[in-house]
Amino acid sequence: MKSSKQSFSFLKHLLLVSTGGISLVVLLSIVGMRQIGERFAPFARDRVLTLFEGILQPAPLTAQIEISTLILQKMQEANELTTAVYNMETVVPASADRQIGQFVLATTNLIYIGQGEVRAGVDLSQLNETNIKVTPNKIHIDLPPPQILDGKIDVHRSRVYDYNRGFLNLGPDVAPQLQTLAQQKTLEQIVNAACSEGLLEKANERAREAIAQILATTGERQVEIKTTPPLPNHCSVNYPR
Repeated sequence: MKSSKQSFSFLKHLLLVSTGGISLVVLLSIVGMRQIGERFAPFARDRVLTLFEGILQPAPLTAQIEISTLILQKMQEANELTTAVYNMETVVPASADRQIGQFVLATTNLIYIGQGEVRAGVDLSQLNETNIKVTPNKIHIDLPPPQILDGKIDVHRSRVYDYNRGFLNLGPDVAPQLQTLAQQKTLEQIVNAACSEGLLEKANERAREAIAQILATTGERQVEIKTTPPLPNHCSVNYPR
């Protein structure tokens, strides 16, 4: 009987020790978790703040500019795009009479050897946004017609070949006027010859190539350029603009 009481007392002490051990383990676990929480709380707080800042922060502003406007600005920077030049030398006579009534007393003759050049191309300042169509895959541009942009006489290489006032120099002494007239005729002849040999058509084709190069850096869109045939009144250095 005494042995049974001793056994019961031993089990009671063992149970108390076990319960105390479990309580100690639970207490240590709570303390450890608290320490871990205190250690990682700032990190978690920073992560949460960063997450919310990313959500609440407004998206950066971007300038929304039409691609067609950018293309137009880029092309208009070239202004008058010269794509073809024609050079020529020609001999031009000019004359003036001295008259008495209906009778020609004497004639002054001037022979002028003139050299000059004519520039042809397209005037890109005529473009507007209706000439440019942009789709996700293509850029389409309608170019203005080619025209004579400029023509000039090379005064350093041109000269008066002969100046003759006729019998007894009775012809009028109008060398400056005849030279000016000869230069005007020289320029007209050069322009007519250039147009006859297809200068405007050549300028049109080269304008297509030049514009394609200008737009080569706009992205991966296909570039389609449509030219306009030259107009009849564009084959002149004095046509109305």
